Amino acid sequence: MMPYPLRRRLHGWRRQFPLIWHLARQELIDRHKGSLIGKAWTLISPLVNILVFVLVFSRIMGARLEGFGAEIDQYSYSIYLIIGILAWTAFAKSLSSITNVFSERAGVITKVKLSLKALPISVLIAEAIIYAIGMSFFMVFLWWVDFPFGVWWLGVPVVFALQLAFTYALGLLLAVLAVYLKDIREGVAVLLPVWFWTTPIVYVSDILPEWVMHYLRLNPLYHLIDAYRELIMYQRLPDIMGLANLLLLTLLLAGAAFWLLGRTERDLRDCL
Repeated sequence: MMPYPLRRRLHGWRRQFPLIWHLARQELIDRHKGSLIGKAWTLISPLVNILVFVLVFSRIMGARLEGFGAEIDQYSYSIYLIIGILAWTAFAKSLSSITNVFSERAGVITKVKLSLKALPISVLIAEAIIYAIGMSFFMVFLWWVDFPFGVWWLGVPVVFALQLAFTYALGLLLAVLAVYLKDIREGVAVLLPVWFWTTPIVYVSDILPEWVMHYLRLNPLYHLIDAYRELIMYQRLPDIMGLANLLLLTLLLAGAAFWLLGRTERDLRDCL
């Protein structure tokens, strides 16, 4: 039987879900507020990005990875790149938004009784919707080029759930710190591009010397993006130990974030 404190907390979060869902919808609407076609950009943007990557890298530059068959080889690097870009974009936008979520939603926090732990979930829901749209277009492209689909695709939602959990834990910790240290927001904006280039998204990790790979494996995003590619491109089991270590890191970050928020929540609400 579920412990009473946990059952009460889950019930409290369930009651707040309509508000969280409303904030997630608002998050999507605000991104294109004032534009002529509004929410349609949510569909157009990922579609255009995928088409550009395929056109530039497959048709114009002719970049490719070998070993997928003559029909698919010409698109292999585009597939490799899109897998990484979709995952990275969801992570980077989520982390940046969650870091600023308390200051940007200060009006809601001061007027409505809302759990601060639950507030970042609205950002994750919005980004998960955008990621799902992008993946849907990507899957249509894979079907069009006759790329094989296998049972390993079932692991993709599991890896994405781990990515959301890691983003939530790290983002919540940074969001609490950002209320008191404004430099946190600027630091995240500066460090995300560095993090991008220290993750094998546009380049293949096989070209790196082993001593560089030793440090690269300390990068949490390396294990996530590698897992997506193992499941989708190579259709085999990803590095379970790397994902297990990432899960452990996520739990540690979540514990630190919950502890810090518990110690500072009353003062934090006053600061907003």
